[in-house]
Amino acid sequence: MDGNRRWARSRHMPAIAGHRAGVETIRKTLRAARERGVEFLTLYSFSTENWSREPEEVMGLMGLLEETIRRETTTLVKDNVRLEVIGRLHELSPGLQEAIAGSVKATSKCTDGTMTLAFNYGGRAEIVDAVKKLVADGVKPDQVDDAAIASRLYAPHHPDPDLLIRTGGELRVSNFLLWEVAYAEMWATPVLWPDFAVSDLDTAIASYAQRERRFGR
Repeated sequence: MDGNRRWARSRHMPAIAGHRAGVETIRKTLRAARERGVEFLTLYSFSTENWSREPEEVMGLMGLLEETIRRETTTLVKDNVRLEVIGRLHELSPGLQEAIAGSVKATSKCTDGTMTLAFNYGGRAEIVDAVKKLVADGVKPDQVDDAAIASRLYAPHHPDPDLLIRTGGELRVSNFLLWEVAYAEMWATPVLWPDFAVSDLDTAIASYAQRERRFGR
């Protein structure tokens, strides 16, 4: 979800204002995705590299996530949407961990779609953590295969993504779901995330629908 800071900067506003605007885009995008039959929507919210940003912005993002999760949980339950959060959550503050755990538990029985937030997440970190689990589980080298690694990722029950949408004019994967997006179709737009509209989502889905997926064959 790229472009929050640029959106705010162009309006002479602090970065957190852009992130708040981005939250509103999440809300309408989730609703539109559900209406279009999308069962899994994964949003890259905070990367393991984002800790290097200005402390004020990092603290603002942490507070915004906790505030948003606590506020939106009731709506997610009402809309029957399950929330999952992936990443190195143990590195977050106790209060934020509590908010995440509470919302995940409250929505655990929801069945009308899954919204996953990748927070304090990195694709390489996820693979490293999966390998650590392999070692801890005593898996022998000749038993290591795609399935052994995939089953130890943060959300092994998720299907691999069909479509990767990149906003803000960026044309790179940026350490997002590196294992999972091996055969995902990609679609990029210069639109900044706070300005991402339902029509943009429709354009992305229409582009995807016209492609022939070969999966390396």
